Amino acid sequence: MMITISKMVEAQSDMDTLEDKSKSPKVLEEVIITGKNNLSNKQTKILSSLDSYLESNAAINMIKRGAYAGEPFINGMATERSLITIDGMRIYGACTDKMDPITSYVEITNLSKANIQSGQSGAQHGATIAGSIDLVRKHSECNNTGFKGNVFTGIESNNFQKIIGTKLQYSGCDFYTDFDFTFRDADNYKAGGGAEILYSQFRKYNLSGMAGYKLNDKQDIAASVIYDHATDVGYPALPMDVSMAKAFITSLQHSFHEVNRHIHYWESKIYYNHVTHIMDDSKRPIVPIRMDMPGWTNTAGFYSFINGSYKKHLWKMNLSGHFNKSLAEMTMYSNNTNNKDMFMLTWPDVRTYFSNLFIEDKVLWNENWSSVFTAGAAIQYNNISDTLGYETLKIFYPNLQHNHLRWLNNIGAKLMYANNHWTHQFGLAYGNRAPSVSEGYGFYLFNSFDRWDYIGNPYMKNESSFEISESSTFNTKRFSAKAQINYFRMNHYIIGIPDTTLTSMTIGANGVKIYDQLPNADLFNIGLNMTYRILSPLSISSKFIYRLGKTQQTSLPQIQPFTYGAAIKYEQKTFATEISMEGALAQTTYGSEFGETKAPAYTIFNIGISKSFLLNKHELGLRGGIENILDANYSTFADWNRIPRMGRNLYLNFVWKF
Repeated sequence: MMITISKMVEAQSDMDTLEDKSKSPKVLEEVIITGKNNLSNKQTKILSSLDSYLESNAAINMIKRGAYAGEPFINGMATERSLITIDGMRIYGACTDKMDPITSYVEITNLSKANIQSGQSGAQHGATIAGSIDLVRKHSECNNTGFKGNVFTGIESNNFQKIIGTKLQYSGCDFYTDFDFTFRDADNYKAGGGAEILYSQFRKYNLSGMAGYKLNDKQDIAASVIYDHATDVGYPALPMDVSMAKAFITSLQHSFHEVNRHIHYWESKIYYNHVTHIMDDSKRPIVPIRMDMPGWTNTAGFYSFINGSYKKHLWKMNLSGHFNKSLAEMTMYSNNTNNKDMFMLTWPDVRTYFSNLFIEDKVLWNENWSSVFTAGAAIQYNNISDTLGYETLKIFYPNLQHNHLRWLNNIGAKLMYANNHWTHQFGLAYGNRAPSVSEGYGFYLFNSFDRWDYIGNPYMKNESSFEISESSTFNTKRFSAKAQINYFRMNHYIIGIPDTTLTSMTIGANGVKIYDQLPNADLFNIGLNMTYRILSPLSISSKFIYRLGKTQQTSLPQIQPFTYGAAIKYEQKTFATEISMEGALAQTTYGSEFGETKAPAYTIFNIGISKSFLLNKHELGLRGGIENILDANYSTFADWNRIPRMGRNLYLNFVWKF
C-alpha cells in the first residue's frame, strides 16, 4: 500500500457558490479530485487503480482479497451498511462473496471526482449507515474546443501489469462526446522477499462513452454508457476465482440550469444496468469438489434532483427510485459419475422495489454561523420470485411470506462555525437500513474469513444508527490541519450467529451461522491530517487514523488499528517528486471470534517522480516510481485471511496528449 498522491481537498457543491457571493461560511465536503483532465496533472502514478485513490480519504479502507477490486469500507463498515453510486445511479453487485464492488466499474482515467459523505449526509440516493461514495465521471462541455485526446500506457515490474488506453473528446457549440478505453493485464504478484502469490492475476478492459446535446442556453441532454469486462481474475484469499465479470451501465439525463430565481439547477436521469459475475474453481488444482457460482443483477431506476435558494436558505431535494433483480446459484459437481450434481439457489431471485425522498436545507445565519438540516424517507418492498428458492428458505422459516415491506427514514443536523482560520462542525444524525439480499435471503453462503456457511433471515428488523460527529479545520497560508471524530451507536446490529442444530454444506466449514441481530454495537473513528508548506514548491504532510469497534465486549473484525503516514513533496512547473512512508501499529483489538487473526505492525516507503515535456506543441508526461522500496513482507488488517501485500514494485507511466 502507498500513500497516493491524489490531492485531498475540501470542496463545495454547486450551492456553495452562492455562499461565496454572500461571504457566508462554507460547509465543507470530502471530495477526492482527479481533475477535469486528470492525465495532465502532476500525480506520480496517474494510472494507479481507483482503490488507491479512494484510500487517500481518511474515511475509506479497501478490503483486499487479492490484487483486484477491493471492497470499500466507509468509517470501518462493510458495503451492506454503505451506499456506492456511479453518477448517482444505484448498481447492485452480482457476487455473493462481494468480489465485484461497484468501484471496480470505473477507471481512474475517466473519473472526475469521488464525492464521499459520512453517515446520514450520504442518504441522498438511499438508506445508509456508514455513508456514501458517488463516483462522478469526467465529461466535456459545449465550449467549441474541437477534437482532442490522449493515449497512455504503463507497466509495473512486480506482477508485470500492462496498461494501455486512450481518451477521445470532441466539443462543438451545441454537442460534445467523450470516449475512454482502458485495458489492464497482470500476472501473479510477488510478496516481499519474492514469494509468488498464486491466483492473483487479472485481465480487464473498460469502455466508457458519453454524448451531450445543448437544447438551448439553459437545457441539455446527455446519454452515457459503461461496459466493463474482466476475465481470469484470481483471488488468492478465497477458495474460488472469477472466470468472468462484466457490467453494462447506461443512462439518459436531462439538465435544466437557472429554472427561475429560486431554482438554480434541476437534473433528472433514468438508467439501467446489468451485472454478471461467474465464480469457479477450475484453475485450482486440488479442491474437495468442483463448483460454479454465477450471479446476475438487473437494476432500472431514476432520480430527479433540484437545488436552489430562498433568502438565507440553500436547499436541495432528490426524489429517486429503482427496481432490482438479484439471482445467484451454485452447482456442485460430483467426483463420482454415478452420483448427481447438486444445485441450489444462493440468492432466490429477490426483487427489490425502492423509492426515496431526501431533502437538505442549509441556513446561513451570518458570516460565521450556519446550520444544515437533512431528512429522508424511503419505502422498500422485497419479493422472492423463484419458487424453488422460496421453498428452500421455507425449510428454515415455515411461515415465510413471498413479500416484505419496510419503511426507512433518516434525519440529521449540523452546526458550523467558520472564521478566517478555523472551521468547526458538530453533527447529530439518525438513520436505518434494511438487511441486504445476502443478509435477508442468502442460502448457504460460505465466508472464507471465518469459515462458516451463512443463511439469511428475512424476519430481521431494520438496523438503525445514532451518529455524533465533530470536525475542526485550521488553515493558514502555509499550514493546514483537520481533526475529525465520529461515533456510531448501532441498534439491532446484523451479524451471523452460530446455529449448532444445522449442518454445513461447504466441505471444511466450521458450521452454519444464521443472520441475526445483537442489541447494539459501537464504532468510533478518529483522524488527523496536517500539511505544511516549507517553501513554495516544497511541502510535507502527515496523517493519523484510528478506529475501534465493539459489540457485547467483543471486538468487531476488520477494524483499522492506529495507522500513520507522512510524505514530503516537491512540485514546480513541469516536475514533481514525492517520498512517502506509511505504516500501522500491531492490532491490539481484533475479532478473534469472527476468525480474525492479529495483524502485525509494518512500515513501508515509496518514491515517485513525474516530468512533463512539450513536443511539437503536444504534451508528453512521464511518471515513474518505486513502491515498497525495502521489499517488506507485510499484511494489514484489511487483507482477507492475511494474504501478503505486494513487495517491491517499479512502475512507469506514459501519457501523450494531442
